[in-house]
Amino acid sequence: MSLYRFKSRETGDLVMLQPHGKRILEILGKDPSGPGVVQPDQMAAAVRALQDAIVAEEAEHQRLKEEAAAQGELPPEFETVSLRMRCAPFIEMLKRCEQAKVDVVWGV
Repeated sequence: MSLYRFKSRETGDLVMLQPHGKRILEILGKDPSGPGVVQPDQMAAAVRALQDAIVAEEAEHQRLKEEAAAQGELPPEFETVSLRMRCAPFIEMLKRCEQAKVDVVWGV
């Protein structure tokens, strides 16, 4: 399985398995198929997009659990590591890089 390695001059590298890194890039509206960059002026919007996706995923999971309970079914199983947990180090990286005014890059 391939990896995404997110790099910046401000933080250590952040490594993610391909499916998780790809999902984060798709949430950000970035092309996951090649190298890319998040520039400091894009980082606040990127953090908001990730936070919005986290809220949407958690609301959907709650809805599915309630629906299963209402129908007397077992609750659905979701990934052990939530989007919130997967995004936390990336959001931290974006915030630090925004303050330092440095890019986050991958695939380079």
